[in-house]
Amino acid sequence: MGNYQFAVIRGDGIGPEIVEEGIAVLKKIGEKFGHTFSFTECLAGGAAIDATGHCLPEDTVAAAKAADAVILGAVGGPKWDNVPGNERPERALLGLREQLGLYANLRPAIIHQALSQASPIKQEIIGDSLDILIVRELTGGIYFGERGYREGKYGQEAYDTEAYSEMEVRRIAKKAFEAAMVRKKHLTSVDKANVLESSRLWRKTITQMAADYPEVTVDHLYVDNAAMQLVRDPKQFDVIVTSNMFGDILSDEASQITGSIGMLPSASLGEGSFGMYEPIHGSAPDIAGKGIANPIATILSMAMLLRYSLHLEQEACAIEEAVTQTLNAGFRTADIAAAGETALSTQEMGAKIREALS
Repeated sequence: MGNYQFAVIRGDGIGPEIVEEGIAVLKKIGEKFGHTFSFTECLAGGAAIDATGHCLPEDTVAAAKAADAVILGAVGGPKWDNVPGNERPERALLGLREQLGLYANLRPAIIHQALSQASPIKQEIIGDSLDILIVRELTGGIYFGERGYREGKYGQEAYDTEAYSEMEVRRIAKKAFEAAMVRKKHLTSVDKANVLESSRLWRKTITQMAADYPEVTVDHLYVDNAAMQLVRDPKQFDVIVTSNMFGDILSDEASQITGSIGMLPSASLGEGSFGMYEPIHGSAPDIAGKGIANPIATILSMAMLLRYSLHLEQEACAIEEAVTQTLNAGFRTADIAAAGETALSTQEMGAKIREALS
């Protein structure tokens, strides 16, 4: 049985509430399977700004590097809208990804059969289930490119630079091809190669690498077409690989197809087993402290942590099966409850999932 150490960044808004339920589920897994989990509390985002004046304190990065994995809630909120750009809460996420070498973001977009009616897509299109994996490059592209202000044709202008090296494309593509190999062996690469030079390098590199994975069917879509196809026929996709900005947009679109952004987890990975695990939704400051946030995305992120960082597949499946069992039993939080259904609180939903684990 294992002993594992996690760095915990509860963050802002609903972050502390949902992380509490994720930790409680991990503790239940520890009891059930004989593991010991230890948690080091760290600050990042708005909470760190309030406490230290910086969105990402050095001791948070040090604690994260010393841990087996990082558990993250959410950061940001209107309270910090006027903070300078380099110290905004969201910059903590970019800093963590860069300093921890987390270049691959895995975002499953899954519809549970019990929630298929919650999708805004017509039932005859979506069917009873959906399972897409979006693999997003996380430490390159326009979010990390050169930026600034300059005097332009029409006066002062701002600029952000999109740049990718062949190495960056190859390493994220390798993650995507490997994921496709254990799924349906279908990979869709999304770019804008008809306009962007960086996308032309992206497409060329993906095409070259396809020869190393002859079992995987590879196709290419421009990002605007991909956005349309996700709505028109989402079941055509299995694994999607794309750049930082395109992945940011498409993964949120895919989350809405599933019916609720509160259901979807994510894993940010680098080389080896280390990773950072978080729900894909934001800090939702409008509902913070009300006890109505959906903790399922965070709880499913804990399943990804067990699978990818600790290689505990049985334990990961136990969490996923407990979530499915809870949903099949009709339990809902406010964001996924139909008219007339009773909505559970954040804590009540967490408790129901832990009961299912028993």
